[in-house]
This record gives sequence, C-alpha cells and structure tokens, in this order.
Amino acid sequence: MDRATFDCLFDLTDRTVIVTGGTRGIGLSLAEGFLLAGARVVVASRKPEACEEAAQHLRGLGGEAIGVPTHLGDVSALEALVAKSAEEFGGIDVVVNNAANALAQPVGQMTADALTKSHDVNLRGPVFLVQAALPHLKASAHASVVNLISVGAFNFAPGTAIYSANKAALMSFTRSMAAEYASDGIRVNAIAPGPVDTDMMRNNPQEAIDRMASSNLMKRLAQPDEMVGAALLLASDAGSYMTGTVIIADGGGTPR
Repeated sequence: MDRATFDCLFDLTDRTVIVTGGTRGIGLSLAEGFLLAGARVVVASRKPEACEEAAQHLRGLGGEAIGVPTHLGDVSALEALVAKSAEEFGGIDVVVNNAANALAQPVGQMTADALTKSHDVNLRGPVFLVQAALPHLKASAHASVVNLISVGAFNFAPGTAIYSANKAALMSFTRSMAAEYASDGIRVNAIAPGPVDTDMMRNNPQEAIDRMASSNLMKRLAQPDEMVGAALLLASDAGSYMTGTVIIADGGGTPR
C-alpha cells in the first residue's frame, strides 16, 4: 500500500450520506464524523427545528449539510427524503439507518399499536429507505448501507421483546440486502451498539442504567462518538471487502 491509497481509506470527499435520527445521540455523532471525513451530510428526523439546528451545527464544522424533516414510518416521506437529498447534492452514496423507536412492553402485555409503531420505524422505515435510494446507490462507485441494530438482536431481557425482535429482523434484512445488492456494487453492513449514553438510555431508571453499564467487560456506557470509527469503516473504502457483517460495539457485553 502506498501513501495515496492509505490516505484515501477513510476519505468520504464528494460523497453524500443520509443519516436518519441524525439530530442527536449516535446519529448526530455519526453525522459529524462523516462530515469531518469530507462527506456532504443529510440529517433526517421528525422535528423540523431539530433538523435545521443539526444542519447549522454541521455546516459550522466546515462542510455541506442539510436537514430534511422525515417521519420514518411514512414511506412517502422516505421517498421525499431521497428526492431532496439527490436534488441538493446530485446523488446518494451512503445510507445510514440510525433512527429508532424504543417502545418497550412485556410479552403478554403488548398492544397492537405499540408493535406497529416499533415495526414502522425500526424495520419498515430502514428497508423502504434503502429501496427508495437504490437507483442512486446503484449509480455510485462507493455505495454503502449501514444499519444501526442493537446487541438486543442477540441478547434478550424482560420488556424489550418488541425492540429486540425488530432489530433482529433488521439484522436479517442487512444480510439479505448484502446478498441481493452485491452484484450492484452496494455493500450492506450493520453496527450493534451496546449501552450508549444517549437520551434513549437516560429515559430509563437510574438503577437500570447502572445495571446495563456494569453488564459489560468495560463496566461503563459508551459515548456516542465511540460509534463513529465503526461507521466510518463500514461506509468508506476502508471496508471495501466487508458486506453482510455486523460489528458489535458493546464494551465486551455480548462475549461475556
């Protein structure tokens, strides 16, 4: 490997990245990382004001960014997100499905409405966003999809069945997409974070947070920025021979 090739490994210059749930937490950290790596970034979230605030913040870091208010449960909104991104930046190279719905109800007490809401955001939205972006991804020389799942796709705990089942399903779709799109030059991978210090985490009782933090080998929560390295690997040429795989970033909780 020569210096020029090495320097290009994580370089996302002239590529356009969509990040759903990109206005806070892991999503905002990923958006910052992609932008600092040279990408044009589109952040999508439900709230217009949060989208604009995030986009302004990203532009303040010295790159190009826009915010597009999008409800992941609305397929027509996903199509509009793709159209706006392509119109603004000329194409789409990377789709990052980060937005999530953390609804939790115990088995035996689940409601049909909760199951539908979780499915729409955690599974149906990511699948149909990739499908909407497919023509642009096929046209890209560096196409990549990164799905944020969860170690809940592998592990289980009381009350988390709805969330975990949909994340496990998204992991299965990740592998199916990888097989389906490999001939088109599109790589599809996933990241499975463990407990991360986000608003979603802080909505739990402190006792539950402490229990999750102590459940892994590193005995702490991750910071959102700690997911950026894995995402850059999967989205960039550094991961050019990776598809259909899941990076577990959980402080050693799953091996334990």
